[in-house]
Amino acid sequence: MDVDRVVALVTAGGIELTDRRRNAKGDGWSLSFANGATVEVGDDGSARIAGKGARAVARLLDLPSATRAS
Repeated sequence: MDVDRVVALVTAGGIELTDRRRNAKGDGWSLSFANGATVEVGDDGSARIAGKGARAVARLLDLPSATRAS
């Protein structure tokens, strides 16, 4: 999954992006959203969703919440 696609899909669903930065390892992106969800998007296309609003974001991305997908 591409980081720009994640941002586009989630914001189109009405959830504001509050922070976007490279992760500590430098191998992906850490995204924070206004509903409390965080999405870690790896440069390899993996995605991991967690946090208070994870279910809503997972639905928008068509992914299971609190999981990793390629």
